[in-house]
Amino acid sequence: MSETPISALPGDPPGTVRLRRPLQRGRLDEQGEARLLELWETRPGWRGWLSTVDHKSIGLRYLVTAFIFLLMGGVEALIMRIQLARPNAGILTPEQYDQLFTMHGMTMIFLYALPILSGFSNYLWPLVLGARDMAFPRLNAFSYWVFLFAGIFLYASFPLGEGADAGWFNYVPLSSLTYDPGPNIDIYSLGMILLGISTTVGAVNFVVTLLRMRAAGMSIDRIPVLVWGTLTASAGNLLAVPSVSLAFFMLWLDRRIGTHFFDVTGGGGRALLWQHLFWIFAHPWVYVVVLPAMGIVSDALPVFCRRPLVGYGPVAISTVATMVVGFVVWIHHMFATGIPPMALAFFGSASMIISIPSAVATFAWIATIWLGRPVFRAPFLFFAGFVILFVIGGVSGVMTAAVPLDWQLTDTYFVVAHLHYVLIGINVFPVVGGIYFWFPKFTGRMMSERLGKIAFWIMFVGFNLGFFPMHIAGLLGMPRRIYTYAPDMGWNTVNMLSSIGSFMFAFGILVFLVDVLYSLRRGPIAGNNPWDAPSLEWSTPSPPPPYNFAVLPIVASRHPLWEGRMEEETEKPVGARSHLDEGYIVMQGREALGTTALSGKPHVILKMPEDSYAPFWLSVFAALFFAAIALRWWGAALVLIAACGVSIIVWLWPQRALVQREPAPVEEG
Repeated sequence: MSETPISALPGDPPGTVRLRRPLQRGRLDEQGEARLLELWETRPGWRGWLSTVDHKSIGLRYLVTAFIFLLMGGVEALIMRIQLARPNAGILTPEQYDQLFTMHGMTMIFLYALPILSGFSNYLWPLVLGARDMAFPRLNAFSYWVFLFAGIFLYASFPLGEGADAGWFNYVPLSSLTYDPGPNIDIYSLGMILLGISTTVGAVNFVVTLLRMRAAGMSIDRIPVLVWGTLTASAGNLLAVPSVSLAFFMLWLDRRIGTHFFDVTGGGGRALLWQHLFWIFAHPWVYVVVLPAMGIVSDALPVFCRRPLVGYGPVAISTVATMVVGFVVWIHHMFATGIPPMALAFFGSASMIISIPSAVATFAWIATIWLGRPVFRAPFLFFAGFVILFVIGGVSGVMTAAVPLDWQLTDTYFVVAHLHYVLIGINVFPVVGGIYFWFPKFTGRMMSERLGKIAFWIMFVGFNLGFFPMHIAGLLGMPRRIYTYAPDMGWNTVNMLSSIGSFMFAFGILVFLVDVLYSLRRGPIAGNNPWDAPSLEWSTPSPPPPYNFAVLPIVASRHPLWEGRMEEETEKPVGARSHLDEGYIVMQGREALGTTALSGKPHVILKMPEDSYAPFWLSVFAALFFAAIALRWWGAALVLIAACGVSIIVWLWPQRALVQREPAPVEEG
């Protein structure tokens, strides 16, 4: 991406900016749109599939790939629930159960929960921001390919019976070479570092896109809450992911090079250091996989209430505050490790305080429903169900923030119940609701309303039947991470109910998948804006063209498509008009508009890169490099480093100049 800057002229008032190349206002004719299509469209066939940098294609790939991982993790969970449905079951051996619950946790937390939200954000961000693509399109493609290969890498040893088996939290010394000598922990450690690369470059892309790639007039107080959620999660990732990547790298060094970072037997290491490094990452990660989902609800729920979100400002501030406070509560997971009482008091208080910004968002959603005129469509049901599950998961989280109670509940099934209400109830339900809501934009077709409501009720009842009894099992003393139990422990009924509910929830997911596959071919044609929604993505065709907007919109409020029907004196300056009245900015090349970070004023013209194979090959060589390291093929690793360097050079090589054509006629607006 290259820039044509904007500069002020002598004599201009302070703060004035001017384009070196004037921006046109108006509308393109058919010839101009055809030329845009030629410049932005991905070539057909496998070459285009490997080289595309279109954010919409990448977003859909994230969604599909992450959902496949969800199904894999779900199958692993169902096998475990068969094992635990009855006492003294022998479906799995202890070793098999260890691998299953480790791979299940790793899959759901790292390979599903965030990537599925990255899929929504990759597809929707440029559309809701009024832009043509992400800030770094090739980096965007690279993040997806690395995610895909990291997922394959993490599963590489599982089919051989050597899957990671020390829990997704991978505590030392259980994961040290002494107690776990196989290749499984090495694969897990290196795979998580590879996945961290994908997460980090994706986070950088989101942050820069928000700061520089918005429609003219979209100031920082007009961006959708979905953008706030993903922006906050991305900023959190930039701070948290290095911690866990360092922890896994140090563990690999301990196992294969002979260092002693975590070895307490004679090297001066500390096992507790692992927990600090891991939970400094893993507790903020909870909010990373929740805040974008909350943003989906905050933007889509008001559409079905026929009014704007109540308390936009407090919800945006609470989103940021949740992540900020989330970085000072990691010892919430370590209350039983002998932490000094003063630290326990501080982190226990912080763990309770973090419920306040979450409560602000909850009251905003409830007030929006209460003051609106709800339309009970399938997406609305999923969003409303999410609010209920959010409250239950939040209350159980506050309970474990009390140190004396946490001492009794830690490592019991009460914590398992809380974890699933947070990571499934607060993630899966908004995700499914978001797919029902944006499916018309993704595909141009509507999903079945009847099947959607059936899927919701089966999933909602099944989820609560499956996971609420786990609270009771935990209060009855059932520890987590056990593969069987005696029949006289008093846990028989709650475990049977949990197993039945889990299969019911899985059946609801199956109904949803049937609806998706059916609607892809036979769903009713949607039109541009079937929900009568207010944000910019609904002003484009369904599905959108490769360039998103033939002419870039200028906005004057948070709800550009509702401006003609509502008064927003508190949001619109005096005399502000609809983006339709303000006109459009015409850019006829493979270009995008860069704006100022806060006010959203036009600032630069960005030359966007063309499709390239380089991101794909760089990710292939990076994955093979990690595989060579795992197998200790040092010569191959050096060759692959060189291959990565060549790929980067090809990536950054100046692109060819586009053939100049006569400008298309512009209808002045």
